[in-house]
Amino acid sequence: MEQEGKNKVNGMEVENGKRETGSRKGVELAMRVLALVLTMTAAIVLGVAKQTKVVPIKLIPTLPPLDVSTTAKASYLSAFVYNVSVNAIACGYTAISIVILMISKGKRSKGLLMAVLIGDLVMVALLFSGTGASGAIGLMGKQGNDHVMWKKVCGVFGKFCNQAAASIAITLIASVVFMGIVVLDAMKLP
Repeated sequence: MEQEGKNKVNGMEVENGKRETGSRKGVELAMRVLALVLTMTAAIVLGVAKQTKVVPIKLIPTLPPLDVSTTAKASYLSAFVYNVSVNAIACGYTAISIVILMISKGKRSKGLLMAVLIGDLVMVALLFSGTGASGAIGLMGKQGNDHVMWKKVCGVFGKFCNQAAASIAITLIASVVFMGIVVLDAMKLP
């Protein structure tokens, strides 16, 4: 016996007089694959970001500067580590959700839909928080902060800063894609 309000018409499930076409499922799958690729790319780009430079440091004004080899890595800043971790978590979750949705095909219960929706909402929150945290530190590196005497580092470590900025932008795009997925998930619930 089928649930109230649901019927089968030409082999397709009809709910409240509307057919759920394969195009919506195809769009959701495409968006999940896009989210998977974006989160993986963002994690890799920031995770491997590293640049070493020789920086002149003047200890005493009357002496010549001392050349010191300095390295910038994402693992040196907790906000960047958080962003890499969030992207890795979102990537793993997306892979699992794709598998779950492919296995369950047309037999999706309200409980499964709600679990996936909640998971997607958590990923939105994590990705936006990762973007905010790493964006704030990235801005600090680009502009410096005169109040606490932090110098601009992007003038010295340009390649590293560009990789961090690219990863932050990709994470922001992934956040927006997950927002779209949440909207699609919410439309499936009655």
